[in-house]
Amino acid sequence: MNKKVLFILLFTILAITADAQYPLRYFVAFTDKDNNGYTLSNPSAFLSTRAIARRTNQNIPYDFHDLPVTQAYVDSVAAHGATVLTITKWFNGVTIETTDVNILNSILALPFVVNSVNPIGRKQNPNGGKTTLPPGFIERESMLHTNASFAPERQQSPQAIDYGYAFNQIHMIGGDYLHSQGYMGEGKVIAMLDAGFLHADTLSGFDSIRNNNQILGTRNFVSTLSNNVYADHWHGCMCLSCIGANWPGHTVGTAPHASFWLIVTEDAATENIVEEYNWASGAEFADSVGADIISTSLGYNTFDGNHNDHAYADMNGRTTPGAKAATIAAEKGILVIAANGNEGQSSWHFLDTPADADSILAVGAVNAAANYAAFSSKGPASDGRIKPDVADQGAGTTVIDPNNTTTSLNTSANGTSFATPILAGAAACLWQANPTMTNMQIRQAIIQSASQYTHPDSLLGYGIPNFAFANSILTKIPLPDRHQSTLMDLYPNPFSTSISFDLYSDTSQQIEISLKDAIGKMVITHTYQIDGVSINKFNILESDYLAKGIYILEIRSINFLFTRKIVKI
Repeated sequence: MNKKVLFILLFTILAITADAQYPLRYFVAFTDKDNNGYTLSNPSAFLSTRAIARRTNQNIPYDFHDLPVTQAYVDSVAAHGATVLTITKWFNGVTIETTDVNILNSILALPFVVNSVNPIGRKQNPNGGKTTLPPGFIERESMLHTNASFAPERQQSPQAIDYGYAFNQIHMIGGDYLHSQGYMGEGKVIAMLDAGFLHADTLSGFDSIRNNNQILGTRNFVSTLSNNVYADHWHGCMCLSCIGANWPGHTVGTAPHASFWLIVTEDAATENIVEEYNWASGAEFADSVGADIISTSLGYNTFDGNHNDHAYADMNGRTTPGAKAATIAAEKGILVIAANGNEGQSSWHFLDTPADADSILAVGAVNAAANYAAFSSKGPASDGRIKPDVADQGAGTTVIDPNNTTTSLNTSANGTSFATPILAGAAACLWQANPTMTNMQIRQAIIQSASQYTHPDSLLGYGIPNFAFANSILTKIPLPDRHQSTLMDLYPNPFSTSISFDLYSDTSQQIEISLKDAIGKMVITHTYQIDGVSINKFNILESDYLAKGIYILEIRSINFLFTRKIVKI
């Protein structure tokens, strides 16, 4: 992972015009963190126990970014008449709001302030907060396209969990395999940075995470009047459902037993670069409370009024505030998972930021048949790095619709917004299964498990991950080459009533499964069509009628033959 040194944000002065309708917002950078009352030798004064444990477990040293901003500097800026909106220790500064050029000039004259600023947004709603948008509203900044009248065909899971309509999006990446092994996200903390989580506090699809106290807390970096995240916008609620929903027969998320921080950083009513600074503050907060994973379905390229627009050249992981903050979060041991964007069919068809950041996972979208979804933004990053990193189902995705306030109504939605939390939940389960690994080891295993690992492209990156393989990579269980068919996890053996096994196949093909007794007599035989680049699960129920003794299991196709001795007790 590339280590970044502290950067100083230098801007040009742009005067506040007399006819400004509402206050302009600025980022004010400080020159130092002197006399802030904290030292790196006592991190418990400014970081939670979980945040410290994450650094300790991954051998991450404390640095300048960890130290809080000098509060006296913040107080002085406020005393000069500006409204302080957010504080960012990673960028060592504050975002402020003012209409008075004299206030701004007096702040610039302070000896601890970098001597130039640039407007980063305009306040559009003088009453603060956001209005709830009507059903069907399509917002550009959070990359959502919905069709609430369409519900996907329900698919019955072969496992004990009835995933309902969500089966395909979980099975495609092997998330159900991790669930079958008992890994459903327990002990992992996911911070979701979004635009709002409308009705997630009341919808029945989230009753499990509420009743089990899996929502650890909330934070709103947009509204200055309230910390409420449940009355703003519906986008975050849909994303949360991809991970945390537990509504058997309808939809189950990829990590329904994980814990969550719900954080609002996106102002859905506007599109300004100030939201990237909000994102940085949200990521810092997620770090401080000990989040393991950040799942963010937000992306930025151009802005209202063409102020502070990013060019494709800026999508190099080093230029935008969002990418800088995401990279620092990764340096702190957090696995950052970000939507690549939904501009694949627009004039801006490139990825958004912070998906361009180094050391994170940028997620593209495929449809239910695992084919590239045309809306999914294309890579690579402008410096040539592979982007997106991976892809999973983001077209025809099953989510919970928060606009129905009485029940958790399933709907189908399109967007890398939804591919991202699906993957984030699976990553939480993978990390739960391998708790001693670092964020970079988890990230690399996910990439290495993907379908195009040896031949990545600009549409799907390294391809669709297979979390069963990712787990095998991390546990170092010897397996053949990842592009060969593999017999995995034959269990239990010896057995008493039934025996199950998982078969990975590199291609879709027909197989024959047979069971012979000790003298070679055929006792069971079946033929199946199996899926390619997938974990295929089997359970030999007829074994309940077998006599005790030794048997030979054969799994045969035109491409392979697996034989195993099994024992009935």
